[in-house]
Amino acid sequence: MSEWVALLIAMVAVCAVVLAVVVLRQRRVGEDDDPSETPDVIEYMTMMIGVVYAIVLGLAIAGVWEGMGAAQADTLREAQALHEVSARAEVLPPDARDKVRSQVDAYVSYVVDTEWSYMSTNEELSPKGTELLDQLRRTVTERAPENELENQAYQPMLERIATADEARNSRGQSVGPTMPGVVWFGLLTGGAVTVGMLFALQIRRSTRELLLAAAFSALIAFLLFLIWDFDNPYGRGISVTAQPFLDLFPNLS
Repeated sequence: MSEWVALLIAMVAVCAVVLAVVVLRQRRVGEDDDPSETPDVIEYMTMMIGVVYAIVLGLAIAGVWEGMGAAQADTLREAQALHEVSARAEVLPPDARDKVRSQVDAYVSYVVDTEWSYMSTNEELSPKGTELLDQLRRTVTERAPENELENQAYQPMLERIATADEARNSRGQSVGPTMPGVVWFGLLTGGAVTVGMLFALQIRRSTRELLLAAAFSALIAFLLFLIWDFDNPYGRGISVTAQPFLDLFPNLS
């Protein structure tokens, strides 16, 4: 089942529960009940709970969005560093140049074709990808420069490989959910309390009030879904892709 279909079902279910509770509650209320008699303190508490929960939701969304942005930046940095290694290998003799470029292509192909799905399934980097990057590092490190031009390219190539390795490690740290369980407990509990406070205001069965209650409940469900989806940058519907590698290595696509 698509995650967006699951979101739609969840939003409809939340709306249905809220509307059902309102209708059933109104059937049990006597005709002499006056909703305007709701104490002012309840309205004040409802407002404060809504404001506090909105702040918590905003911070959570900002946090997971920043995490996804950092994951995308790490992917681009890794791809760019490897592209620079391949480009700087131009000054090497044909056999050494071809070996370096073939190892770069092998690593990029493995990341795009295999490791991306491996990260989603296992929530960690694959040992094979680490091995391929280590082979590239050894190939560049073990060959001594033979002239001044190669000497000028040698250190920058090592630095780019180190940058790619650093970006790869950062990518590994972003794999899997990052939101602590206690935060999720607070978000879900706060959402339930915020929606539940609607009933403390004694809303009636008028079309306007029912629509507002349903829309508010659906909005809470949608925001929680966004947080859940962004919480795993590489493994869910709105995820970081390997497109930077494909853009910089079009021959492999």
